[in-house]
Amino acid sequence: MKITSTLLAICTALASLPAIARPEPKPDIVLVHGAFETAAIWNGVEVALRHDGYRVLSVDLPGRPGSPEHSDAVSLDVYRRVVLEAINKARRPVILVGHSFGGIIISSVADAAPEKVRTLVYVAALLPRDGDSLLSLATADPGSQVAPHLIVDKANGIASIAEDARGELFANDADAGVQAVVAKAVVPEPLAPLAEPIHLSGRLAGVDKVYVHTARDQVVSPAGQAAMVAATPVRKEVSLDTGHTPFVTNPAALVAAIEQATM
Repeated sequence: MKITSTLLAICTALASLPAIARPEPKPDIVLVHGAFETAAIWNGVEVALRHDGYRVLSVDLPGRPGSPEHSDAVSLDVYRRVVLEAINKARRPVILVGHSFGGIIISSVADAAPEKVRTLVYVAALLPRDGDSLLSLATADPGSQVAPHLIVDKANGIASIAEDARGELFANDADAGVQAVVAKAVVPEPLAPLAEPIHLSGRLAGVDKVYVHTARDQVVSPAGQAAMVAATPVRKEVSLDTGHTPFVTNPAALVAAIEQATM
């Protein structure tokens, strides 16, 4: 009887203790590449994020070499659908990361399904308002140096970057060896979505946003990045001392910036 009473007292005391809070599981991270790129740009970032305990998915947008969809069959709606399909595989609202033109795509996704997005992370990315397109935002960015090197092939519905300009344009903060690797990874881009305006319902405004600036960028200039953030404020800003491709030239700093956005 005494032992039973003692056990009862211990159980009662334990029951009165506050519950030990379990750490919140890390959010899933979905990575969306930009124009003239494939999901391969994220390889180093993806490995590092997985090492830090995140579940990561990189999306390959259709219409590029090796894609089952021809370039003339893609649109912003198609891009949005592909990314939404990826998000639907996540266990909870995701951290949705977009690079460059990917900023328009993740904005479209979050406007369509804001409940599925915890935070948008714009990496040297276009941060659009209703009616904007890559073409309109690039035209409004006099610091961008892309235009002189852009090759438009209307007959085949693609755009490309002059091969001799790619390394310096995308990775001006890197040495010649790294620039050569970056230049080799650049692919032709479906033309039509670049001029297609985004249509936003207003739901994007309520989605948490973080912007990762690239201080030496020659594609989306620092002034252009600042102007977009001024027009659409974000919760947090991080600045990396890189050109347009920090996932190649300083992946550790970019991983740290993405992880900060999850906090």
